[in-house]
Amino acid sequence: MKYFFVFTVFLAIFAAHFTLAAEDKSGPTQAAPPEFELPEAAPPIVSSHIPSLVEAIRFSGDIRLCGEKIPYTDQDVRERLEKEMMLAVWDRPQVMLWLKRAHRWFPYIESTLKQEKLPLDLKYLAIVESALLSYGESYQGAVGYWQFIESTGKQYGLRIDSDVDERRNMFSATRAACRYLKKLYSQFGSYLLAMSAYNMGESGLNKAIELQETRDFFSLYLPLETQRYILKMVAVKLIMSNPADYGFHLGPQDLYPVFTFSEIKLSTTDVVPLTMIAKACGISFKTIKDYNPHIRGYFLEKGISTLLVPEGKDKEFNQKFYALYNTLPKTQLSASSSRYHVVKAGESLSAIARKYNTSLSGLQNLNNLSKKHHIHPGDKLRVQ
Repeated sequence: MKYFFVFTVFLAIFAAHFTLAAEDKSGPTQAAPPEFELPEAAPPIVSSHIPSLVEAIRFSGDIRLCGEKIPYTDQDVRERLEKEMMLAVWDRPQVMLWLKRAHRWFPYIESTLKQEKLPLDLKYLAIVESALLSYGESYQGAVGYWQFIESTGKQYGLRIDSDVDERRNMFSATRAACRYLKKLYSQFGSYLLAMSAYNMGESGLNKAIELQETRDFFSLYLPLETQRYILKMVAVKLIMSNPADYGFHLGPQDLYPVFTFSEIKLSTTDVVPLTMIAKACGISFKTIKDYNPHIRGYFLEKGISTLLVPEGKDKEFNQKFYALYNTLPKTQLSASSSRYHVVKAGESLSAIARKYNTSLSGLQNLNNLSKKHHIHPGDKLRVQ
């Protein structure tokens, strides 16, 4: 009897539950009790497909660089372009850094190219040359964002000496690169050839054109680095123009902020420690160097100078700086203007120049040394 009663109760509960479930499906939806909240809908899933290498090299449509058509249906061109695309797409950390840094620097580069009436595609040249880094230096001595060698940099208005190297200044170097590329385009009549000359030199390209009797870049037999150079730029353009197509899904929060700054101007009769300028701005020595990578060493030369500092850090600079400047003994200022290095066994001039963030030619000029001069352990060299 006891078991029959339990079984009857169980059937009643089951029937009640079944009835409520049926009403819930067919009847009006009831609001949840006030003490409970319905869970929020999950955010939509964003596709982050990373294409395979095969997908990345399936080209279609019209591909152009600086307005000039890339004949990728030609088997030789296709093979070379596929190589550059695969190498770039699969070096994913590097491409991520390109995209992040481009957000910082492309606004200025694009603005300058527009002012100079040059193709905007030339901005990708700075990616191929330096990955948008100021401190890059090639084995041939090309330096900075646009990788100028010293002679060419000076020819196009850049200051390069023991105190300053404007190849590392984005603003000065970009304007110089525009002047140089305009000259090369007027000389060769093609941006593909102009960029080739930028890479291998004007005389070398002129000689190749003369001997091979063609001005078509894709028909010229050029140094391997130059043959790859143009197609690297094509690959960079394809990826950076449509990064999501190649699996790079970056939001605004992932990009480096556009470079903004304030300017400070000062006039001194002696060299000044950069630490003093940093203190007057309320920033670190490293920040001064990061914002002004063209300044060599630890001191600012005497005379009139303009420096960049983080936006807003110029407020009350003059008052704070000259208060510090006037308390610094002139003997200390004079002493700070010259620094020396005693040569150790095994050291070379180029190694010493790198140690003090100066150029080999600047170190030679500072010490009145010829290119054939040999240094010896114990020699005292002026490095500042």
